Amino acid sequence: MFDIQVKRIHEYKRQILNVLHVITLYNQIKSNPNADFVPRTVMFGGKAAPGYHTAKQIVSLICHMANVINNDPIVGDKLKVVFLGNYRCSLAEIIMPAADLSEQISLAGTEASGTGNMKFMLNGALTIGTLDGANVEMAEEMGDDNIFIFGMRVDDVTQLWKDGYDTRKIIARVPSLQLALSQIKSGFFNPGQPHKFSDFADNLINNDRFCVMADYEAYVECQERVSNLYMDWVQWTTKCLMNIASSGKFSSDRTISQYANEIWNIDA
Repeated sequence: MFDIQVKRIHEYKRQILNVLHVITLYNQIKSNPNADFVPRTVMFGGKAAPGYHTAKQIVSLICHMANVINNDPIVGDKLKVVFLGNYRCSLAEIIMPAADLSEQISLAGTEASGTGNMKFMLNGALTIGTLDGANVEMAEEMGDDNIFIFGMRVDDVTQLWKDGYDTRKIIARVPSLQLALSQIKSGFFNPGQPHKFSDFADNLINNDRFCVMADYEAYVECQERVSNLYMDWVQWTTKCLMNIASSGKFSSDRTISQYANEIWNIDA
């Protein structure tokens, strides 16, 4: 499976949630290497703003994590991680048609729209995502059965903060999350610089502005559903075709026509 998240590197887009899932998969393989796993190549791509230190740390963590996982003989071909350098339109033209799974996992209520998710949909990739941005309209077009929606809705996020969001309670009750965070903090993936991501991990735990911990369990469970469906090639392909067939609303022709009629007041 080509599992792909390509977009600007930003905390609200939650590449770190994807990272935590990859580490969880890695730990599952290591603890039970003879179990059946759907082989995945997880690809990240995107650029960090020059002054955005946390985004640059995310990129660095992905690369360190990839180096460990890709060279672990126990893991073998069950899991690979790639960071695609210099992500751009010409690279997207190659990646998007090849994608099996499109990661659109921003915190609900933070993404204005997003267009990459539409391009993946048009090319037949299935989407795992929150009800955020254009995922909402995509789900309306294709039907809930043809998209993997997980996690909190906007009202849930509001209520979470109102009730007092405590990441430590979540971490304490979820061993796989606790292990992944401890590996990041302790330098498991970067033994040559063991404290490189200590502050990053502490900040994620103590200042989880984009509710990564709160959505972790739902995300991992949804990813299990993705793996199970991928093994049923007929059902998977059917959903791919439903994505393609439902993508007409997002064409530039329809968009320009609607702008002409409703905004510009000209004949399209």
